[in-house]
Amino acid sequence: MRIELTVNGERREADDVWEGESLLYALRERLGLPGSKNACEQGECGSCTVYLDGTPVCACLVAAGQAQGREVTTVEGLGSAESLDPVQQAFLERGAVQCGFCTPGLIVSTHDLLQRNPNPSDPEIREALAGNLCRCTGYEKIMDAVRTAAEATR
Repeated sequence: MRIELTVNGERREADDVWEGESLLYALRERLGLPGSKNACEQGECGSCTVYLDGTPVCACLVAAGQAQGREVTTVEGLGSAESLDPVQQAFLERGAVQCGFCTPGLIVSTHDLLQRNPNPSDPEIREALAGNLCRCTGYEKIMDAVRTAAEATR
């Protein structure tokens, strides 16, 4: 089947999508957007978090066909190489990027948090990022990055 959707503000089409294919697979393999990562395929790690019509979702749990006619924003769509989103910039500045596998999902989740709450407390940050697992860090640099991004976006 063919799906038509808006990805990062651009109308896109993906052909030969099979019925059980995930949105994550379609984004990475059919549309050439490798930012969202495939880690657990069970919605447990948050590495594949994207916006679907403005709501963060685990793209591994959404069937590609469910995105028909809808709007998807990936980590690539939050900023550009010339102009990073403040969250992306903060993750770089604070050293919150290590292996990079969890980073796209953490950035999208942080972006969502700061849209809802521009001045989150540490417990609110922890709660907002609870669905995102990082295997490399002790999360302190991630917390620093979220705090820095909050300051930059206020």
